[in-house]
Amino acid sequence: MLVVVRFIERISGGFGLLGAAVIVPLVLATVYEVVSRYVFNAPTIWAYELAYMAMGTNFLLGAAFTLRERGHIRIDIVYERFAPRTRALIDTIGYLFLFLPMAWWLSWELWIYAYDAMLSGETSGESAWNPIIWPFRMIFFTGIALLALQGTAELIKAIRVLRGGDEHGAER
Repeated sequence: MLVVVRFIERISGGFGLLGAAVIVPLVLATVYEVVSRYVFNAPTIWAYELAYMAMGTNFLLGAAFTLRERGHIRIDIVYERFAPRTRALIDTIGYLFLFLPMAWWLSWELWIYAYDAMLSGETSGESAWNPIIWPFRMIFFTGIALLALQGTAELIKAIRVLRGGDEHGAER
């Protein structure tokens, strides 16, 4: 099972880097828009939509990486006082009964949302650019599915701790 966990964590890391890289075109497009608008008095028709799509992509593709790195908000003042096995039990219950059912259900619904937009040729309707929206909706699906996948890896690690090992593969 550790091979599966490591594989999932590599996927989360790769998509996290991809999400981070999206910041570069976001910054370039924003600078271009500001110069275009305020220096040349010629605003673009695409900058607003590109900005919210790039920021959403950054956020969504980085969510699984953030979970892998334990960067999401939790109440550490209480949680960190518990023994590792107690924390693992809390994590197991949380992942099994709250996080994973919601994340996998949301992934499925976002897949349908993206697929329907692709079939209908739906556009954003937000600006004169009005791009097709299904690629961005596919990012929604991908980001949440990656988060659910990383949550599954976190559950496996918590179960390992409950069974007497540690989350990184060493047995006690």
